[in-house]
Amino acid sequence: MLEKRLARLEELGEVGRPDGRLVGLEKEGLRVDRQGRIAATPHPESLGSALTNAWLTTDYSEALLEFVTPPAESAAEALDFLCDLQTFVHEILGDDEFLWATSMPCALAGPESIPIADYGPSNPGMMKTVYRRGLGHRYGRLMQVIAGVHFNFSLPDAFWRAYQSTEGDAGSLREFRDTGYFAMIRNLQRVGWLIPYLFGASPAVCKSFLAGRGASLEPFDDHTAWEPYATSLRMGDIGYTNTREDQTGVKACYDDLDCYVDSLQCAITTPFPEYERMGVEVEGRWEQLNANILQIENEYYSTVRPKQPTEGLEMPSLALRQRGVAYVELRSMDVNAWHPLGVEEGQLRFVEVLMLFCLLHESPPIGPVERRAIDANQLATAHRGREPGLALQRGGGTVSLRDWATEVLDHMEGVAAWLDTGENGTPYADAVAAQREPVADPEATPSACMVREMRERGEGFFEFALRRSRSFHEAYRERPLTEERRALFEDEARRSREARAAAEAADEGSFEAFLARYFSQAG
Repeated sequence: MLEKRLARLEELGEVGRPDGRLVGLEKEGLRVDRQGRIAATPHPESLGSALTNAWLTTDYSEALLEFVTPPAESAAEALDFLCDLQTFVHEILGDDEFLWATSMPCALAGPESIPIADYGPSNPGMMKTVYRRGLGHRYGRLMQVIAGVHFNFSLPDAFWRAYQSTEGDAGSLREFRDTGYFAMIRNLQRVGWLIPYLFGASPAVCKSFLAGRGASLEPFDDHTAWEPYATSLRMGDIGYTNTREDQTGVKACYDDLDCYVDSLQCAITTPFPEYERMGVEVEGRWEQLNANILQIENEYYSTVRPKQPTEGLEMPSLALRQRGVAYVELRSMDVNAWHPLGVEEGQLRFVEVLMLFCLLHESPPIGPVERRAIDANQLATAHRGREPGLALQRGGGTVSLRDWATEVLDHMEGVAAWLDTGENGTPYADAVAAQREPVADPEATPSACMVREMRERGEGFFEFALRRSRSFHEAYRERPLTEERRALFEDEARRSREARAAAEAADEGSFEAFLARYFSQAG
């Protein structure tokens, strides 16, 4: 099916090409002090308001910065913006603080050492803070300071019209587009284990992060725990996952958009006894937004999400219901510890090819048996991806990770050649070819390289990450930023502070009433 679809699109020439596609990045980075401890300082005022800045915000913790690039026409353009944004932040931080270079966090002095992000006293700001407070109660604060890289990808309507014509579909363009994006998402889940295998860079963690958890991990040294064949503990069962899915019964459905929205809205409106026992407003302080299975949709930690930008205080699921899928967010990439940006161009080109492969490949609905296999493959690759002969589940049987990965790369070659038409050279084909070596030899993966360097230098995870963090900090401090870019970032910081002040001034009614209006959108 993939080859047939690709051939039909190629017959259309330029009309059938995905030109005008957009990519964007969301990259998290933990602020730490000079000793590598999580920063206890507030979000720097000079960076603007985390509540309203379009490009610089915070995630769970006040110390966990999130860098957001605007949609760009190429990976190189997105990376250029991200580089300037991080340069600007390092200018503001000076020599007192810097960004941690890995996904797994620095040495931590227990959960209470992690400051929850503060978005101010307005009702929208309170909502963001209380949501994070609830996450801390439900999953623990430690999990929330893991950093990652999210890749956003969209295709223009001109491509969807061309693709629709080759499929002989006479329905509405929006319905066809939504169906196509969900086909992409299902296949990204089926082969999603490939991302932590190829780009995972968290095979080890500080023991301080575990806080008594992670019994399956082994000691690497006195202060580091690891798994000998791990690729991405961030994506494993000690990382950024919904650890209580089996207890709550929540599982998003990806058959189509309506099914997906219905499953999430069910979760955000269904009470869960354990969360009810925690309480919502306790002794005058809001501890969580509600006592339901999910407080809001974003609490569902999936590796890939359909997205539609919200308008005002619109619920994400309502935005999807009303306007359909605008782009797909792939959330499974570790921070690249080998590059100051945390991600590099070859990775992003590879992911572009993978996402188009997943769109064009046959993508039936995911049944219960396959869902369990997808989850098992994700965990197996995260914890044992480099294990010799590791077998994954597929079609009711098993297949070796190496054979399946080779098969996917073989199919991706045609998509890469299609994207390379009109490019200078063969950057997409080169990006796919570059992953042949780590597929053939697990010792060439980033996770194996990290372990090898730690052994060769006699370092634990903390020492390794601290050394690389300091090195990247020095590189950014020496990098010049154009006055045009600096002015752009300073203007957005100023605008965001004014927007937060306006939001606080315009606040009306109690926080309880505000939440009631917000959740009434779920019907």
